[in-house]
Amino acid sequence: QAQLVESGGGLVEAGGSVRLSCVASGVILRPYTMAWYRQAPGKQRELVAVIASNNNRDYIDSVKDRFIISRSSAANTVYLQMNALKPEDSAVYYCNSRNVAFKWGQGTQVTVSS
Repeated sequence: QAQLVESGGGLVEAGGSVRLSCVASGVILRPYTMAWYRQAPGKQRELVAVIASNNNRDYIDSVKDRFIISRSSAANTVYLQMNALKPEDSAVYYCNSRNVAFKWGQGTQVTVSS
């Protein structure tokens, strides 16, 4: 059974950077379009960034030019480099496929202080 484990979050000051990782087990991620999502308290989970199997990328407007999604087939991992962080980026971040709904992981908390 596929398992996704997110890590790398933490407390960071506004303007800072963090790199999130999503390691998969029980499934090879290479054929799948993968994505990072986030959910802030009291809000619905939202799509943040997408990377296709051919490495085409897309982002929501609010994170364009600040976040970079990438993937490593060798590590079976998807990454999210988050730069120039803002307090409104604070949320629990999750990864999942856009093709099939793997079981959601526990997510990783990112808190940006102003």
